[in-house]
Amino acid sequence: IMGAGGRMTEKEREKQELLGRTGAGAVFQRSPTDKPPFTLGQIKMAIPPHCFQRSLVKSSSYLVHDLVIVAALLYAALVWIPALPSMLQLGAWPLYWVAQGCVMFGVWVIAHECGHHAFSDYPLLDDVVGLVLHSWLLVPYFSWKHSHRRHHSNTGSLERDEVFVPRPKEALPWYTPYIHDNPVVRVVLIVVQLTLGWYMYLSLNTWGRPYPRFACHFDPYSPIYNDRERAQIFISDIGVLAVSFAMLKLVSTFGFWWMMRVYGVPLMIVNAWLVLVTYLHHTHPALPHYDSTEWDWLRGALATMDRDYGIILNRVFHNITDTHILHHLFSNIPHYHAMEATKAIKPILGEYYQIDRTPLAKATWREAKECLYIEREDSKGIFWYSNKF
Repeated sequence: IMGAGGRMTEKEREKQELLGRTGAGAVFQRSPTDKPPFTLGQIKMAIPPHCFQRSLVKSSSYLVHDLVIVAALLYAALVWIPALPSMLQLGAWPLYWVAQGCVMFGVWVIAHECGHHAFSDYPLLDDVVGLVLHSWLLVPYFSWKHSHRRHHSNTGSLERDEVFVPRPKEALPWYTPYIHDNPVVRVVLIVVQLTLGWYMYLSLNTWGRPYPRFACHFDPYSPIYNDRERAQIFISDIGVLAVSFAMLKLVSTFGFWWMMRVYGVPLMIVNAWLVLVTYLHHTHPALPHYDSTEWDWLRGALATMDRDYGIILNRVFHNITDTHILHHLFSNIPHYHAMEATKAIKPILGEYYQIDRTPLAKATWREAKECLYIEREDSKGIFWYSNKF
């Protein structure tokens, strides 16, 4: 489903093709790749000024709301669920894991806003809150903040984007043509990505931008960071190590499986949501990628896809799902103004605004199947996803 308006060349219109269908059967088409007929300043003028205002009280209220729910669910896990009959526990624990994992991902999103200085008007306070929250979720706050900022600065660039950078066909493993259409292999790859993908990215730079040497978010001397950032990487590592040490103490007291039931499985769900949400925002048959001859910041920022996870998850995730294009244009807008701001910019963006309402499971399967590599279709430095061998 696309916005209305925008501008495309006649050649581009001729090359439009059916790339997929939403669950309702509506057609979506490739994103325009012409230089937009509007500027970032014109987009900003369409947004009500109050949308750029950050309120410490309001941001804190959302955080407290989420933490109260986390505490209530934790109380249920510690007191109520163990008191249930064994058969009922078999159903209660998965409900707890899913609910706690989703709410904790909402906390993750608020910490992410701290990294964008969208939590309050006080940068130091934002960093302290973000460091505490992300460390609790075993995320190296400053490490990810800096690499994520570069992702926002280089979205859609094949040379400089930081995460889910697509590969050309020739860079795929030799065995890809023999396994790419096997549904069992696809399931395994999706499961690995959702369960291990976050820490593979942090530790090994898997699915990240190529660097001339080994890149790791936990290494202060990683090529990801410059000299001014290295001290903060140490601080991030200390935060993660402190929480890890606390977890080990709890394991020694209550046991490994107790820790997994109460904290470990919900954290895995948080990480799965993080990988999936990021993947689906930046992986879609309708999205272009650009090499250095074509890339510019505005077209790159527009080469993202809003998604609809349903009214409940959209709210629990603080609308990071269905306001992502706005987030790439103005990352300092707090989440509680994002829906209003998105509505305001749609008439300006026209065809450059894209949202896909395909059900989550179907979209994940389709993107894993269709978006295997990128290739250019003419002499221009514009690349599209493909899966043809």
